[in-house]
Amino acid sequence: MKTPAHPAARTLLPAALFLGCALALSACGKGNVPEAKAAEAKDAVPAVPVEAVKASHRAIAASYTGTAALEPRAEAQVVARTSGVALKVLVEEGQVVRAGQPLIRLDPDRARLAVAQTAAQLRKLENNYHRAEQLVVQRMVSASDVDQLRYDTENMRAQHQLAQLELSFTTVVAPISGVVASRSIKDGNFVQINTPVLRIVDNARLEAVLNVPERELATLKAGQPVSLVADALPGRTFEGQVDRVAPVVDSGSGTFRVVCTFEGGQALQPGMFGRVRIDYDKRADALVVPRVALLDDGDAAVYVVRDGKSVRTPVTVGYSDGEWIEVRKGLKLGDAVVTAGKVALRDGTVVQVIDTAAPKVAAAKPTDKRG
Repeated sequence: MKTPAHPAARTLLPAALFLGCALALSACGKGNVPEAKAAEAKDAVPAVPVEAVKASHRAIAASYTGTAALEPRAEAQVVARTSGVALKVLVEEGQVVRAGQPLIRLDPDRARLAVAQTAAQLRKLENNYHRAEQLVVQRMVSASDVDQLRYDTENMRAQHQLAQLELSFTTVVAPISGVVASRSIKDGNFVQINTPVLRIVDNARLEAVLNVPERELATLKAGQPVSLVADALPGRTFEGQVDRVAPVVDSGSGTFRVVCTFEGGQALQPGMFGRVRIDYDKRADALVVPRVALLDDGDAAVYVVRDGKSVRTPVTVGYSDGEWIEVRKGLKLGDAVVTAGKVALRDGTVVQVIDTAAPKVAAAKPTDKRG
């Protein structure tokens, strides 16, 4: 015979079953949390780290850049205009000379004797001519004889002047002012007529000649400012100007000549090679971005960071000045353009900007206004 269940036991049984189910469901829920988080992390797109710089206003210049060697504006090969022994060379290489300054003294003895000889012959002919002028009045000398004496006198006077000129050639003088660049004679050397003995260059003004493509013919004018950086003088910039522009384009090369002038001195010297920059236009308040921000896909465009994503933005560019380039259309002041990390981007890529600082600009080079 079965004993009937206690009423309290019948009440506790459903409660125990409910509690066991709740605990089982709770355990199942806790086991699924890591899996949900892993799936969520798998679906998330990682942000691409990039560097960006904001578009800003700054002065920018349009310029043409070329390379050239410096040439003296004037140069002279000093030659001996008569033969003789060099008794004294009065100058050395590197010495500054003035036009007309004595440079070399040649042996003058033969030239002096020629002057004395022609002077004596000239005095004799002059006396004969004066006497003949008196005698022709008395009809003791024919007019033709007087004319012959006058001709002989003038001829001897010219020979005397030539002898004096030859004597002056025994002192070799500087034809131009400048510096002695080379010397090919020493004391005691015999010098033949028309032999180069010295070379003088005028380094007070130096020229750099550029062969410029014809497309720049309308932009380059005389008087425009020019800057020069010489390879032999790193860290220094010399200022000059466009002196003259050839109006004719060479049909063979398609270029025209532009001559820039610089003041010479102790720094710039003839023969130095350098880079010449001609600024032909300036914008005082242009909107610019670093040149590295431009994409390399053939079109003028940049990536702009908007709402954490990259936006490919076409731009219209203007002048380029060093590491900066002018943007005339497509951007506004303060737009952040990507400068590093562009290759990993597409339109709409999620990005993380790790550096918004402007690129470091090299310290300004000292300008030497003497050059």
